[in-house]
Amino acid sequence: MNARDRSKTGNTPVKTGETGSAPAVREDVDAFLAQVKATPPVAKAGNGRLIFAMDATMSRQPTWDAALQTQAEMFSEAGRVGGLDVQLVYFRGFGECRASKWVSNADALARLMTTVDCRGGNTQILKVLKHIRKEAQTAKVDAVVYVGDCMEEHVDHLCQLAGELGLLGVKMFMFQEGRDQVAERAFREIARLTGGAYSRFDASSARQLRELLGAVAAYAAGGRAALENLSKDRGGSISGLLEQLR
Repeated sequence: MNARDRSKTGNTPVKTGETGSAPAVREDVDAFLAQVKATPPVAKAGNGRLIFAMDATMSRQPTWDAALQTQAEMFSEAGRVGGLDVQLVYFRGFGECRASKWVSNADALARLMTTVDCRGGNTQILKVLKHIRKEAQTAKVDAVVYVGDCMEEHVDHLCQLAGELGLLGVKMFMFQEGRDQVAERAFREIARLTGGAYSRFDASSARQLRELLGAVAAYAAGGRAALENLSKDRGGSISGLLEQLR
């Protein structure tokens, strides 16, 4: 029985582990920022390249609209940072896994994301990792953001590919919705093998997630310099993130 099967009642998927407290989530966010702080900044002449991958299967439907809002705001943040090319990758349904073109207009990609709806099916993280590897072999991929809640595949196969991505210099920032333990173990290991970071989120940490996504976008675009410019423009919580990223 896979992770999603354990979270189903009849034919209706339900979320697992929705009992986590807000303080626990904040601790996860703090740990995530500590990992990002230890990650060296990106140094390059051209635009940064960020892949945003998401699970669009039916188990995420209960919180899909809220998650889309947060993720769309992340793209808008990336657009304000500038110097960043973004690609959207998502999977859903029966074997459907799609990737957009690389674009520098983050707002257009955010609008595209809002047209994606959830469809029943198993996770296809292996396909996502293979796609990332192909892109990274063509041109440098500075960071990958992955957002999902389950993992229903052979974890060793995922880890093999994650290790290859690590050798290619691709850092994966794994964001988990909910508290499925199988997914958590896999996501943490993928982050470790790529030199990236892991964080859990829920409705109570939407603002923190938005800040983290914006920080990753800025990091991929230009390292500390981009974050400093963003902090001067926005201040507030972004300044706090900058302090932790140094």
